Amino acid sequence: MADKQFITIDGVAVDFEKGLNVLEHAKRAGIEIPAFCYTPELSIYGACRMCLVEIVDQRTGRSSLDSSCSLLPKPGMVIKTNTEKLRMYRKNILELLLANHCRDCTTCDNNQRCKLQAFADRYGITGVRYPQHSPEPDLDESSFCITKDKSKCIDCGCCIRMCNEIQRVGAIDFAHRGSEMEVACVGEKNIGDSVCVGCAQCAAVCPTGALVVKNNTSKVWKLLDDKNVKVSVQIAPAVRVAVGNAFNISPEQNTFGRLVAALRRLGFDEVYDTNVAADMTIIQEAAELLARLKTNPTMPLFTSCCPAWIQYVEKHHPEIMPHVSTTKSPMQLFAGTYNKEGVQGFVRGAIMPCAAKKYEGNRGEFKTGDKQDIGFVLTSQEVIRMIKEAGIDYANIKPEAVEDKWGNTTGAAVIFGVSGGVMEAALRYAAYAVLGRQPTPAEYLSIAESGIRGIPKPDPKAGALVDGIKTATIKVGAAELKVAVVSGLANAHEIIERVKGGEHFDFVEVMACPGGCIGGGGQPPASWDVKAERAKGLYLADKEYPFTSVEENPVMKEWLDLMGNEHAQHEYWHIHYAGHGGHH
Repeated sequence: MADKQFITIDGVAVDFEKGLNVLEHAKRAGIEIPAFCYTPELSIYGACRMCLVEIVDQRTGRSSLDSSCSLLPKPGMVIKTNTEKLRMYRKNILELLLANHCRDCTTCDNNQRCKLQAFADRYGITGVRYPQHSPEPDLDESSFCITKDKSKCIDCGCCIRMCNEIQRVGAIDFAHRGSEMEVACVGEKNIGDSVCVGCAQCAAVCPTGALVVKNNTSKVWKLLDDKNVKVSVQIAPAVRVAVGNAFNISPEQNTFGRLVAALRRLGFDEVYDTNVAADMTIIQEAAELLARLKTNPTMPLFTSCCPAWIQYVEKHHPEIMPHVSTTKSPMQLFAGTYNKEGVQGFVRGAIMPCAAKKYEGNRGEFKTGDKQDIGFVLTSQEVIRMIKEAGIDYANIKPEAVEDKWGNTTGAAVIFGVSGGVMEAALRYAAYAVLGRQPTPAEYLSIAESGIRGIPKPDPKAGALVDGIKTATIKVGAAELKVAVVSGLANAHEIIERVKGGEHFDFVEVMACPGGCIGGGGQPPASWDVKAERAKGLYLADKEYPFTSVEENPVMKEWLDLMGNEHAQHEYWHIHYAGHGGHH
């Protein structure tokens, strides 16, 4: 075995790994080099210059500066990250940025989550030597999902690379040149008129407040304060393992009961679990799959729960819309149930991990009469703000249960929030439908261990995500199904091209956000390790439920009885999108 090779960073010997940049080597030594434009899943841009380090020449003792994000070290290299020269250099960069930046930090949606603010504090910036040239706030609020404020942009390019490399949507890019250069939607359109799909992954990597998830908390506070209005809310699966992050609770810990209690304290009259509708989605998508298999189709059935994926199909691949499941998303299935029952006088909302759900809630296809089935959608981020504003001690609040009506749900529904979860849940029920009996624990385990679980991981060497496409062949009764689980829209494009090229799949799950809803654009931004812990939390919650698969859930019979005959059921639980994508 060859002797280990090292580089030295601030006097610490670090194992050398070929192809890994200096910045990532420093992380392994417990040293955080500041950077605005670097994130490990994106290509190297090297524009912000905050991550400069000093490279010491061992022969002369002299040093030179280089960007740690783009520098690939050699064995024996000696690097310094914290010298007087570097500190002064970084402070100068920060002052220049602040001189051209809106500094209304306390009123910014990204307050306390902004890298510019954090680095200014880290380097003790108490004043700016340069004249203030910050532009006035310049808001683009045309989207239901995202707000853009040009005055807060530092041109780091993270949003552009996310949109083009990981999502392949191509909605934003740099416009103009030189000092006039700015981030803009292609064609300099408003976001709402662009090819944006509302996933908000751009906002998740924005280091400032230039791109944020649309904030609808003021609207909801008004509803809660209105004594003439009753407000109910449903909670999506992935929310339960993310909200606790903001209150120093382990990301893998399910804080659903605490969230229910907190929502009642905020003033919500009824609180429900979206999972019960996810169970019904499972029945419908599995039924579509099994019916489709009898026709020997050339194209697979694609899942339909993710609204950003639906928009991506409409705007980028409309030719595959006939092969996308017509089953409504769990949010919309649940929202419409009360309309079917004739329950009046409620505004019905949803708490989702997803910014694109705000657009879905406003789609013209989801109306009863002239009223949207969903009155509002709040993201995890917005609910966290409301809990903090109300002064609720979330970590110590006593957990409460959702309303008794439709409270039963399954472990299959809770894993909807992670990449591969919709696929696994549908296959659990499909196995029951094909076998005509309850699958054994070993048969359930064979689905779970088929290779469809697991979220993508960033590869700092490649500036990309790996494992964004997982394929497997799964035996369901006598049939063998070729399936694919796709995470991130660039990977969705790849699987579509593979299918068009003749590769056969029976069933394809697509989630727009890498990792699924646990990494949704409306979730608190998190590292990949935290996202993996959130995924683990959902799988742990799955084991805690008494029902493994949807056929065990007695509430499903109530739903079926409520809808009446088979034709009425189909009309209620399925949707045919207009196909234009509209404003979002």
